[in-house]
Amino acid sequence: MPIVETRGLTKRYPGGVIALDALDLDLEPGVIGLVGANGAGKSTLIKILLGLIAPTDGEARMLGFDTVAQGAELRQFVGYMPEHDCLPLDMTATDFVSHMAQVSGLPRAASRERTAETLRHVGLFEERYREMRGYSTGMKQRVKLAQALVHDPRLMLLDEPTNGLDPAGRDEMLDLVRRTGREFGIAIVMSSHLLGEIERVCDHLVVIDAGRLMKSAPITTFTARTQVLAIEVDPSPDALAAALREKGLPVKEEGRLLLVGLTHEDPYDLIRDTVAQLGLGLVRLEQRRQTLEDLFRDPAGEEDATYVPAIA
Repeated sequence: MPIVETRGLTKRYPGGVIALDALDLDLEPGVIGLVGANGAGKSTLIKILLGLIAPTDGEARMLGFDTVAQGAELRQFVGYMPEHDCLPLDMTATDFVSHMAQVSGLPRAASRERTAETLRHVGLFEERYREMRGYSTGMKQRVKLAQALVHDPRLMLLDEPTNGLDPAGRDEMLDLVRRTGREFGIAIVMSSHLLGEIERVCDHLVVIDAGRLMKSAPITTFTARTQVLAIEVDPSPDALAAALREKGLPVKEEGRLLLVGLTHEDPYDLIRDTVAQLGLGLVRLEQRRQTLEDLFRDPAGEEDATYVPAIA
């Protein structure tokens, strides 16, 4: 059963702003990345799924529940980690997370036990009795993750979980998200504007643009090998680029790299022999993979297919 279904989902705000425009979406369980430019409709979609705002038109279902008519019943099965700071800083992590567990329906005794386990999972067990006013940004983010996880939800919605973190803190948070999805088997929808994070953690990608669905497919679809060889030589690629063009290979220069389309029957041997003839040092020769950044550089998939083929 899909964890998220939308049909014709539309949200219009006063002033004629259309945040979601007849969005149709079907998402199966897994770790799903939700990406899009600012104003693309990501936050509006999450708010509708949580039942915090109602759509103008269309419908949305999550875990089989109608998000409008069955919102209160649905929320006991869903964990939500908001983007912005919203913690009561005069409380300890234990008291806050335990309270959130009870709000989600756990008995008091069970909530305290689950809180201890969850804070251990997110790396805050030793700091659990400190008031959160003394927490670093990374510790606060971990508390927000803990309160979303403590009641053992079937689905977690994470809105920019690495917001405000330094590189080391981002790595630790992404590792936590990945482990949570894999070790506990919880479906996760993670919104992020950092494509590298999505690529590291998620196994499915949803791209929204101007309130419409642009792409929804496994991550591997977007990161497949291209028909492009990347070549790096020392000291300079200029002579090699000229020689390969003379031999009929399509060559594009990108900084110190040469990008060669795989249109020749046996380009590897030809490139190797040419490098040797020119007396150059071969630093790198590899078949390129697409990245998620390629998708946003050319949303229509219409870039020169010689160098970056259209995304399937």
